[in-house]
Formats: sequence, C-alpha cells, structure tokens
Amino acid sequence: MKKLGKNIYLGLCFLFLYAPIVVLIVFSFNESKSRAHFTGFTLKWYQELFSNTLIMKSLWNTLIIAILASVIATLLGTIAAIGINNMKKGMKTTVMNITYLPVINPEIITGISLMLLFVFISDLFGIELGFITVLISHITFCLPYVILNVLPKLRQMDIHLYEAAIDLGCNPLKAFMKVVIPEILPGITSGFLMAFTFSLDDFVITYFTSGSSFQTLPVTIYSMTRMKVNPQINALSTIMFLIVLALLLLMNIKNSRQTKLKGAGY
Repeated sequence: MKKLGKNIYLGLCFLFLYAPIVVLIVFSFNESKSRAHFTGFTLKWYQELFSNTLIMKSLWNTLIIAILASVIATLLGTIAAIGINNMKKGMKTTVMNITYLPVINPEIITGISLMLLFVFISDLFGIELGFITVLISHITFCLPYVILNVLPKLRQMDIHLYEAAIDLGCNPLKAFMKVVIPEILPGITSGFLMAFTFSLDDFVITYFTSGSSFQTLPVTIYSMTRMKVNPQINALSTIMFLIVLALLLLMNIKNSRQTKLKGAGY
C-alpha cells in the first residue's frame, strides 16, 4: 500500500510536469488554430515555420548570442576561477560573496540596471541598444555560473600535479594546458553548458537590453503571444524540446558507457 502511494504521487508529479508539453506537441499538429479542439492532423505549421523569416531570424540571433556569450563567459570565468582559487582566504571570501550576488539577484533588477548603464554609455559613445549590448549582458549574467562550476574542480585538484609537471621539464603554460585543464575540464564543460542554456532561453534581461532593432527568439515569441498564440510557436517549441531530449539521452548514454568502462578497469 505504501509503495502504491509512492507510485501514485510520482505519477502525479510527472503528469503535472509533462502534461503541458504533451498538449503543446499534440496541438502543433492541429489542423486549425484552435487551442481547445483538435480538428485534424497536419504538418502545415512546421512548413510555415521554416518560411517565417521573423522567427528564423530571431532563432539565428538567439543561437549566435548563446554561442558567443557561452564561449566568452567560459574563457573569462575559467581565468577568474583560477585567480580566485589562488587568493588568500579573506580576499577569496569577499570575491565569492560578490560573485554570488548576480546569481541571487532578480533578473528584472539586472536587466533594468544593465539597460540604464547602456543608455548612459550610449550618450557618451553613441552605442545603440542591439547585438553588442545583448551579448555583453549575456556574458555578464553567465560569468558567475562558470566560476561556480570551475572552482570546485580547482579545489579538488592535487596542486602537486602541476608542480610535478614543472619539475619534469614543462614550462608553466605547457603544464597548465596538459595538467590543470584536463583536471578541471568537467567543471569547464558544465559551466559552458549552463551558460549556453541560460543564454538560449533568457527573456527578461534580453527584453531590457535589446532595443527595437534586435530580437532573440524568446522576445519574438513574447511579442507574438501578446496578440494570439500562433501554432507555428507550438511547432518550434516541439522541435526545440525534441532536440534537448535527444541531447539529454546522448549525454546519459555516454556517461553510462564511461561508468561501465571505469568499472571494467579501462
């Protein structure tokens, strides 16, 4: 009876989590634009999606910003994490508290403050809100997540490995690339993935810093839903969900194989 209760509770949790996604996928194949009645199966919304220049341009903008922001944030965040790790205790605590602030700060506060900063700078240097301001904003809010992912790996690393590499004839750069980077690579990878994901679906900060000439996909979808939900959005959301699901499955399969190989002693 106790086990049955657990299964029912688990089933309700999954139903609550995934029922909206199932409804979205089903209505992406709906023949009519109705959001309440399924009138027949069709693929026309998927065909129209790829001919919609506004959505395609916004998707391209989103991917470019996410890739650039996550790569730059990963580079800067890794260097910053190494610097923080080598600080003395008092300074390290202060810097870490400052690093945590952007993570717990409400996005709307970050968005408005960045917008005010960019408007102030634009008066001085003539920079308009657009691609550059969105990219800087995304790098800014992604940076703490990279630092917080890399730092634990640096703490776990045996510092004597780096010193041993130096003693064996490596110069500092070669020892860093051959010893330190492989040791902290899992943290760098997870930081990059978190930065890419957060940049990809950020709406609030992008909304305040993008201006009128540049739009990412979340901002475009928000603009479209203010009038009426276009079924093309259902089709686009379905494709994105399936891509994320496929990536998740591939990562789990890869991790499972690596665990088996380690267990076998390879």
